[in-house]
Amino acid sequence: MSRVVVVTADVLRKQVAGPAMRAWHIAARLALEHEVRLVTTSPYCEIEGEGFEVARVSAEELFEAALWADILVLQGYVTHHNPGLVDLDKVIVFDVYDPLHLETLALTKGAAGPARDWHVRTAIGTLNRQLARADFLICATERQRDLFVGQLCSLGRANPHTYDEDPTLRRLIDVVPFGLPDGDPVHRRPALRGVVPGIGPSDDLIVWAGGVYDWFDPLTLVRAVASLAKRRPSVRLFFMGLKHPNPDVPEMAAARATRELAEELGVAGKHVFFNEGWVDYADRENFLLEATVGVTTHYDSVETRYSFRTRALDYLWATLPVVTTEGDTFAELVETEGLGFTVPPEDPDALEDALVRLLYDKELAEGCRARAAALRKLFRWSVVLEPLVEFCRQPRRAPDLAASATYGPALTPEPAKTHGPQAAQEPGEAQASGQPAGTFPGGSSGDEGPPPGGTGGPGGGGVLGASTARGTPVAPAEAPAAPMTVWQLARHHYKEGGFGQLARRAAQKAHRIALGESWRPRPR
Repeated sequence: MSRVVVVTADVLRKQVAGPAMRAWHIAARLALEHEVRLVTTSPYCEIEGEGFEVARVSAEELFEAALWADILVLQGYVTHHNPGLVDLDKVIVFDVYDPLHLETLALTKGAAGPARDWHVRTAIGTLNRQLARADFLICATERQRDLFVGQLCSLGRANPHTYDEDPTLRRLIDVVPFGLPDGDPVHRRPALRGVVPGIGPSDDLIVWAGGVYDWFDPLTLVRAVASLAKRRPSVRLFFMGLKHPNPDVPEMAAARATRELAEELGVAGKHVFFNEGWVDYADRENFLLEATVGVTTHYDSVETRYSFRTRALDYLWATLPVVTTEGDTFAELVETEGLGFTVPPEDPDALEDALVRLLYDKELAEGCRARAAALRKLFRWSVVLEPLVEFCRQPRRAPDLAASATYGPALTPEPAKTHGPQAAQEPGEAQASGQPAGTFPGGSSGDEGPPPGGTGGPGGGGVLGASTARGTPVAPAEAPAAPMTVWQLARHHYKEGGFGQLARRAAQKAHRIALGESWRPRPR
């Protein structure tokens, strides 16, 4: 039995985004065999664990928890905000199911200047340092694994030590998809039909699970539904969440544009409906089981290719026929397993045609449901987490790291965090992961988009920048300031709070240094 600390920057509430869901299920599964603590660096922790501890932690408390642990499981930008974690002589697992650099490119599209450059460099640097330090990595798909193996090769992690231990490199990086509950969903209460004004018991109901983020394309969907409604007045589209569960995450431009387009086309409140909040995680099955079809649409981009749309996986859980844009791993699953239809990006006519076929060809839809019911068993958390479970049963430092063998380029150390405006956390799997927020709204492999820690994913805490009221990225006038020297820091604390604050800060710093040098957990 090992002591495991699972760390997320996402909020831990009844309403959660992808990174928090994933961290929660990782903790729950590992707790069957180990002593586990799930901690969040966000200020929002409102749920209790089932067989494991759950808590929000300060930077110092996180460091103390890390000293207690034998194994750390980290995601998103946690190490950017707490760079000392990677220096500990601990077994570290990085969950890279959300490719931070690709999500950041999508999240900051349209911005320019030092702010965007800073965010992209931060994402690339954070991910590179994680890949260089990892004893074990988990990602969401084989496609992602190929991406990260290439990046590991460029960092020198494919070397005689790791290759000779396992020529496939599976002992360095393996696939752990997003998962589904082991139990089938159960309809316990009416959620949409006869509850939401305008959605009746016999309507043809399309649902969009999760949030509406800027890397998605809900506008094409609204146009397709508006066109379809002229022929089929019973069609209804319901977006399950616009307001991210992290209250600090600003609204995304895509959400505003979707509302505006629905109003412009005259379908808002008649054929297109919005949940302005976020459905509780434990309640989502009631919404899904009342739907006829599940849909997700996105743009053609490199972020799409390597994303894993976590909330779309709920369609599989509820055995919903699916319509999705082609190009990502989920679309590939829909095509190969016969779960529905994929359509070209930004093609409302093809999207409308696919919706018509699944809404009104009952035999076709039932075939999709039957195949989904058989396939969903393979995505249960108890199944998909097996590579991580096996690693934690026999944890070890990566052989090249244990031998202090270096084959790749020297990486610059994580820059110390400095003064400077803090940004709102973003949504999205990047956000959710704890992404450096700031000028950009937005945590998730595109899944829920944002947050997290944002990914950050929604969750992670700002680096710099600010957003306008519309959430449009605003570039700072200049690049981030350099880290303060010890003398500058001392002078800053003296000016802010006099000798008393200076003495307190010095004592806290000395305490952290002492903890770092001892590397010994406190007695249990």
